[in-house]
Formats: sequence, C-alpha cells, structure tokens
Amino acid sequence: MRRTMPLFSMGIVEKLTGLTARQIRYYEENELIHPERTAGNRRVFSFNDVDRLLDIKSLLDEGVNLAGIRRVLSKKPLKENQPVKVGKPLSDEELMKYLRSELVNAGKFGKTSLIQGELSRFFR
Repeated sequence: MRRTMPLFSMGIVEKLTGLTARQIRYYEENELIHPERTAGNRRVFSFNDVDRLLDIKSLLDEGVNLAGIRRVLSKKPLKENQPVKVGKPLSDEELMKYLRSELVNAGKFGKTSLIQGELSRFFR
C-alpha cells in the first residue's frame, strides 16, 4: 500500500528517472502510467509510478518502441500485486520516525536527499 502512495512531484521524478517532464507526460497520455492529481491538478507520483518509468526508460534504451513497451508492460504485473519479502513490517509510527530522520539528516555529512522537500510536507 505504501508503494502506491503518491509522494513525488514531477521535478523529483525527473531527477529519479532521468526522463524529461515532456517524456513523462507523453507516457501518461499513452496510458503507460497513471499518476494521481492534487486539487490543483498537479501530478503526484508513487514509488510504483517511478519503477514503471524506469522500466520504460530501460526498454527505450534497448531500442523497444512504444508498442513494444506497451506489450511488455501489459504482461508485467504491478509491483503492488506482487508479494513483498521483507522482515517485520514497519508500523506507521516507525515509518514516520524513519522519514523524520531522513528529513533531519538530509544535507548532513554530504548525504543528499531527493525527497527532502517532499518529506517536509508531512512534518510541521
């Protein structure tokens, strides 16, 4: 469920994937991704959306055209439907504690965080 939570703005997704905003909008127009929208109609992406965009980029790098990408992705199950093999799941409190530490430590000791701005909206 947390992988489907919309967290990332277009700018963050551009940095994470190396794709341009125009490319990302094009893949949305062709229904390869389905980001959520805010009340102000801005796109907000989940971890699953970012993974899918990275899959698209990888296929493009291999020379696959849009029709081929659509076909490959239609056969690939979404990450949210796959069983996740992890240890003990984090409680909401543990997750918030982890995210807070990521926000506080961003920029310290040369550690950079692409999601620093995104995390700040969860804490006052």
